[in-house]
Amino acid sequence: MKDILGELEARRRDARLGGGQRRIDAQHARGKLTARERLELLLDEGSFEEFDMFVRHRSTDFGIDADRPYGDGVVTGWGTINGRLVYVFSQDFTVFGGSLSETHAQKICKIMDMALQNGAPVIGLNDSGGARIQEGVASLAGYADVFQRNVLASGVVPQISVIMGPCAGGAVYSPAMTDFIFMVKDSSYMFVTGPDVVKTVTNEVVTAEQLGGASTHTKKSSVADGAFENDVEAMTEVRRLVDLLPLNNREKAPTRPFFDDPQRVEPSLDTLIPDNPNQPYDMKELILKVADEGDFYEIQKDFAANIITGFIRLEGQTVGVVANQPMVLAGCLDIDSSRKAARFVRFCDAFEIPILTLVDVPGFLPGTDQEYGGVIKHGAKLLFAYGEATVPKVTVITRKAYGGAYDVMSSKHLRGDFNYAWPTAEIAVMGAKGAVEILYRSELGDAEKIAARTKDYENRFANPFVAAEKGFIDEVIQPRSTRRRVARAFASLRGKRLTNPWKKHDNIPL
Repeated sequence: MKDILGELEARRRDARLGGGQRRIDAQHARGKLTARERLELLLDEGSFEEFDMFVRHRSTDFGIDADRPYGDGVVTGWGTINGRLVYVFSQDFTVFGGSLSETHAQKICKIMDMALQNGAPVIGLNDSGGARIQEGVASLAGYADVFQRNVLASGVVPQISVIMGPCAGGAVYSPAMTDFIFMVKDSSYMFVTGPDVVKTVTNEVVTAEQLGGASTHTKKSSVADGAFENDVEAMTEVRRLVDLLPLNNREKAPTRPFFDDPQRVEPSLDTLIPDNPNQPYDMKELILKVADEGDFYEIQKDFAANIITGFIRLEGQTVGVVANQPMVLAGCLDIDSSRKAARFVRFCDAFEIPILTLVDVPGFLPGTDQEYGGVIKHGAKLLFAYGEATVPKVTVITRKAYGGAYDVMSSKHLRGDFNYAWPTAEIAVMGAKGAVEILYRSELGDAEKIAARTKDYENRFANPFVAAEKGFIDEVIQPRSTRRRVARAFASLRGKRLTNPWKKHDNIPL
């Protein structure tokens, strides 16, 4: 018996070494942790239960059968984050560069199937050179098997991808179908074709970092939702995100202890809106003052900053926030911000996370670039997302809510449950200047008359009371009481039940 137990321990030691100590040292030299070290940081201490530690590849071509390490380049299993079940896979760059083989894919598929069956999130730590060339089409089939599971799991369990090294070719499409993608600065990149292929085909000279680094994907392409300084910070922040999310689409997000009075008033909010209607202010100040303990987990912080998306807690419960940011492009909606917010709203709706919308929007951004880029269809994505969402929706209009953008931003007409406005809110078809120039075109030569007409329009519409008279605004509230009113609104909506007409699926304007 002792011999057998000794052999088991020896095999486990071999499996834990992956590609060997030399390659582990090389991984550390690049500032990266190993697959197992990452899992130790991500999961609660001692909670990881590994699957398929002794799996080996079955390929014999190109002499690869002479090297058959345990695990075949990926560590899979389950564990807990703050006591809650998650399924994980962590690719091991020390084994064949983390390349995906038939058996490597089967290991990932196994834990994805279990996650779907048992209703728990899937977290993938990606660090792979791509498909294992020696296996040819078998590795490509493996990718497709993973992709199919990504599709089936979408909207059923949260899926989180962390890019912690290279991720190229077909490998990028699995993360692309997950709910959140995070990257590590200076050590991770994603692209469909690498710099060498780009140079050959288009003659462009570009580095891997420029083509698909963390900065590119968080600021330009919007492929990634955030980037972290190193592996340790990445694992810490993923733990924080998972703690805000439900395990699956049939459960609520966890309620955590809170030490912040839901009745708290913030007198400073009474002076948040500047006297000058064209002067910006920071909407994040309002978000932080509404949230429990001023804690806000922002998503896609560096992309389309004219709209803010992320999670807060109210009375210990997770709430998704979508807010116009007057500091950037005056808070206008455009192509990028519409796509960003629409995806976030649809995630919240899929996982029964209530949505708080903070509105200060002067309209859609004008220009040929926007029209040629399809702002009509992209703006419709956000409209569609809000219109189909059945979760509790609370909206607060702080200042401008003009034109079609007013409708889009979770208005009463899109089944908003509570629609509040501050006394500083202006709900109108457009700003006073533009409206007067259309209504009184014949008087444009008379500056005095136009000034009087503008003042008259402002008196009529530069306030929330016309909309309140029609019931489109439920209440005009004091800015200082926003946290209390919003918290009470969401508390009253905890039993909300609303369903859309039956359909196989909708046809969102993609």
